[in-house]
Amino acid sequence: MHLIDWLIVAIPVLIVASVTLYANRYLKSVADFMSGGRLAGRYLLSTARSEMGAGAIGYVAMFEWFSQGGFSVTWWGQLAGPVGLILAISGFVTYRYRQTRALTLAQFFEMRYSRKFRLATGMLGFVAGILNFGVIPVIGGKFMVHFLDMPQTLHLFSFAIPTYLMLMGCFLTITTLIAITGGQITVMIADCIQGMISQLFYVIIGVFLVIVFDWHQTRDMLLAYPPGQSMVNPFDTFAAKDFNLWYVLMTIITGAYGTMAWQNNQGFNSAAASPHESRMGFILGRWRGFALSTSMLLLAVTAMNYLHQPEGQAMIQHRLATIADPQTGEQMRLPIGLAAILPIGIKGLLVSVVLMGIFGGDGQHLHSWGSIFAQDVVLPLCKKPLSTRTHIILLRLSIIGVALFAFVFGALFTQTEYLPMWFNVTTAIFVGGAGAAIIGGLYWNRGTTAGAWTGLALGSLLSTGGILLRQQACVSLCHSLTDFWGITSSTWSQYLLNHLGPQLPINGTEIGFYATLAALIGYIAVSLLTCREPHDMDRLLHRGRYAVEPEATNEVVITRPVKSRFHLHNLVGIDEHFSGPDRWVTLSIFFWSIFWFGIFVIGSAWYLIHPWSNIAWANYWLITGIYLPLAISIITTVWFTIGCWNDLVLFFHRLKEERIDSHDDGTVEPGRVDKKD
Repeated sequence: MHLIDWLIVAIPVLIVASVTLYANRYLKSVADFMSGGRLAGRYLLSTARSEMGAGAIGYVAMFEWFSQGGFSVTWWGQLAGPVGLILAISGFVTYRYRQTRALTLAQFFEMRYSRKFRLATGMLGFVAGILNFGVIPVIGGKFMVHFLDMPQTLHLFSFAIPTYLMLMGCFLTITTLIAITGGQITVMIADCIQGMISQLFYVIIGVFLVIVFDWHQTRDMLLAYPPGQSMVNPFDTFAAKDFNLWYVLMTIITGAYGTMAWQNNQGFNSAAASPHESRMGFILGRWRGFALSTSMLLLAVTAMNYLHQPEGQAMIQHRLATIADPQTGEQMRLPIGLAAILPIGIKGLLVSVVLMGIFGGDGQHLHSWGSIFAQDVVLPLCKKPLSTRTHIILLRLSIIGVALFAFVFGALFTQTEYLPMWFNVTTAIFVGGAGAAIIGGLYWNRGTTAGAWTGLALGSLLSTGGILLRQQACVSLCHSLTDFWGITSSTWSQYLLNHLGPQLPINGTEIGFYATLAALIGYIAVSLLTCREPHDMDRLLHRGRYAVEPEATNEVVITRPVKSRFHLHNLVGIDEHFSGPDRWVTLSIFFWSIFWFGIFVIGSAWYLIHPWSNIAWANYWLITGIYLPLAISIITTVWFTIGCWNDLVLFFHRLKEERIDSHDDGTVEPGRVDKKD
């Protein structure tokens, strides 16, 4: 890269480092370390949280996804949009979880169920989380090595060390320092500043690519794919057979079921200044996503166009020949193509946003899994309360331990074609069973500990086991076992062997759906059989006589109850906590989602009656997939920059005026646990 590119990369890093060191002085309590004192505003939350998807792993995943399905898959995603938005507006799960004032999900489980259930879910979530996270930092190192065309090995004394390992170690060191300096305070502030800078860089990259890229050549490339594999026509692709109404309904149900269950950025779930601010943070996150998704899409289609040209094909074949691991080569195909065509300045902007995304995403992972280990595995086993200083030291050591594990695991992990399966399995280990306990615990006062145990066991075992049964490795293992026990000749064993692996009659979406149903049914049935008295939901959610007074000082302006002739506000979840501007923001994104849902319904019906050409599809995506989102991202960049700046100033002011409660450290007094194991 040119000196200009390196300056573009270095300046944001120095800014973030300076602000992070300054923010450390505000760390005063365990609640500060865990959730930023519960003082964050909506723009700070939405911007900082979104850095999770801006790192190298996000770009690699996006590039792989687009290179396989193109614009076609985007069409079907519009069907579920309104449902997801209504869940966000209503604050489904997130609002009530914030009301509990729990610092971790497992702490809520102890408040609602029992200490043993907290220990079990804490350990299960921690193990699943670090296994999931363990493969992410190494992808960041490999991305930088191949994008910057660095030597694949560096010699230290007489040892040849893979370059990506040294970069991974450097990145993990920086993110660990950010996470342990001030905990969630420094993680949020660093990610928010990185998000503000990245938002501007996304727009610059997007505008540049729109100006210079040749759409006619790109369109010809997209149209050149064979029938059944169209990149622009969603009705001309093999994947379309899985995107029917039943598939979408199952996806909506499982998505709602797993709301907030996966805890890779759990510090943000309790960091809002109020439950309403938490809800608004999720709503605003939908507006902010345009810039990142548009820049990723433009980068992907530009790289694909270049690699389909003779010059690009020759270059990529030469580069791939130097990569020993075929899977890594496939993942780095588009990043290598981009590195060859991006000019000075733009290349530095891309490296900068990816690097800041690595710091942001890895920092959230480190803080989350380290905090979960300290809070939900170690803390419940302590017989005596920890002092604030000892408690924070425990949290910091846990974060360092997670970073060390990620480095060792990434260095030893052999990447195979099963990497997507790895993420699915590690997530399903926890989410498959936790959803029932979360939803039932927050919304049903007759949910019991026995029901929670039943839902956890059924959901986790069925979802994880089902995914494993779809893998070819499972077929080989079953063949070995049947040969060992000498039962290969039996009819039932042959039937099972013939229907395992890729031949399993249900796909991954159906596995998750049926596991969800089993977990919910098990939770409800066992709870009804074992419930002796309703749980005190007012105490759990700090309502009525259990309301916490300091909470009101952080609440947004409360307006009079919303009245609407058509009751639209009530339909989408707008309540008395929404101020006038809140309602405008919320209704605008709601009607935006409804508009595109209508386009999907009318367009699908129209195409089935009178199909139009693939060229028309390509032109449609040029307008709706590139030009329109880019225009919106320019507006949201100005909007969110102002909002984030105001939130940062307010956040520092709140930290100065914060009243410290030394007992607010994630422990649950004995009287709060109504049900015993």
